[in-house]
Amino acid sequence: MEQEVITLLSTREIDKMRRAGHLAAQLLNHLEPLVKPGVTTLQLNDEAERWTQAHGAKSAPLGYHGFPKSICTSVNEVVCHGIPNAKQVLKSGDIINIDVTLILEGYHGDTSKMYFVGEPSPVARRLVEVTEKCRQLGMDEVRPGGRIGDIGAAIQEYAESQGFSVVRDFVGHGISNIFHTAPQIPHYGDRGTGKKLRPGMVFTIEPMINEGTWEVKVLKDKWTAITKDRKLSAQCEHTLVVTESGYEVLTQC
Repeated sequence: MEQEVITLLSTREIDKMRRAGHLAAQLLNHLEPLVKPGVTTLQLNDEAERWTQAHGAKSAPLGYHGFPKSICTSVNEVVCHGIPNAKQVLKSGDIINIDVTLILEGYHGDTSKMYFVGEPSPVARRLVEVTEKCRQLGMDEVRPGGRIGDIGAAIQEYAESQGFSVVRDFVGHGISNIFHTAPQIPHYGDRGTGKKLRPGMVFTIEPMINEGTWEVKVLKDKWTAITKDRKLSAQCEHTLVVTESGYEVLTQC
């Protein structure tokens, strides 16, 4: 269950989150050259696990509520929580989201990024560009006194203006020494609604933007979420902290 109380992190805790987030961003950069045709998603997973251990950290997803792998690899119509496997071979034209969460000194660094495998289709390229812009527009709403609803409203307004849709079933979340906690951060909604933002709040913004319908379905593995119409989906994620004057992204190199 999500905690009801929103915890404000101390300077010391935010510093730990910064170190964990920096390492998570480095992992995504490390994996980027491996994203190419002929590589399996299991190979990406295994290299991520090796690199994470070598840097003194742990993979938070591994074993989390039974999740079987160290990272999420969501290809094409997979919205989120794709499970790496040896039979899934990347091919030219694919798009893939790699979502990593590391635990360093007890605190989580959670981030994800979209990658093109070879040359993407025009609609795939535009979808990824719009998703990255959505994340930025959402982050730009973060400031003391703002409201959580402002974040979702900015994302939804832009995504829908570009002819795409925003997933409702999965949202951003508070994060600290706990993987998922309060508050929830929807990527849709109305301005002026939701809890007020306060310095020391740490959470993810991770819009999932679909080419077609916003509706999703979860496969029999109980993890992999795909678009209901099997059209493309894209996602990108940062963890950030509300500061006295705005925000700081914690998951960047």
